Amino acid sequence: MSENSEARTEGSVTVIGLGPGDPRLLTESARAALDRAQDLIGYYPYVARIPEREGLTRHASDNRVELDRSRHALALAAAGRQVAVVSGGDPGVFAMAAAVFEAVEKGPAEWRDLDIRVEPGITAMLAAAARLGAPLGGDFCAISLSDNLKPWDVVTARLEAVLRAGLSVALYNPISSARPWQLGRALALAAEILPLATPVIFARAVTRPDEALRVLTLDEARTAPADMATMIIIGAPTTRLIVREGKLPFVYTPRSVAG
Repeated sequence: MSENSEARTEGSVTVIGLGPGDPRLLTESARAALDRAQDLIGYYPYVARIPEREGLTRHASDNRVELDRSRHALALAAAGRQVAVVSGGDPGVFAMAAAVFEAVEKGPAEWRDLDIRVEPGITAMLAAAARLGAPLGGDFCAISLSDNLKPWDVVTARLEAVLRAGLSVALYNPISSARPWQLGRALALAAEILPLATPVIFARAVTRPDEALRVLTLDEARTAPADMATMIIIGAPTTRLIVREGKLPFVYTPRSVAG
């Protein structure tokens, strides 16, 4: 066996979920994978969350180059490097794990023999839900409002289907400077299907110093401000509030549904 082929078998890619922001919510397994890495690849703000250290080369890039980033990681691993690809939250939820495996499927055959692992993380929707109780306690789904990778009519068709099915819905990527209108359209659609008193959670920067939580009605939510750091959870028809004096209410969705 040649030196190059030996190097290829020794390289690895670990796709790591960094969690919602608080470093205490990073799993021990993910932390160990970061400690082993020789190369760190990811979107600028996620790479910035990992302290610099000797022996670690950092490769930060923009948020719309996921496949290029994945191919870079796989090429480094094929050359024998220990590579960590980082995502916020969980890497399998609208993040880098899918991009890495898409690059593997479309790339050189030898990439399929690489040691590729995924280290899960706490998603934004789970961190936000935990702050207020159990709004995702029954059936729920997650939908990204970004139309960068799928047409808007696909987004709205899926959203309408789950709203009519009575699921709680976690909305990722709700709004940005390049996409200022999608959230308003999504909440207007929800208002056509659900009661206007339906609870809606706006959870911004959960677990980070600038965290902000709001529990609104669907009617109020239609004009409420949000940004890309905001996780929005639209309650199901069965979602309930437990009012607390001087505090945000507990929000929960029962697991039981009347037949």
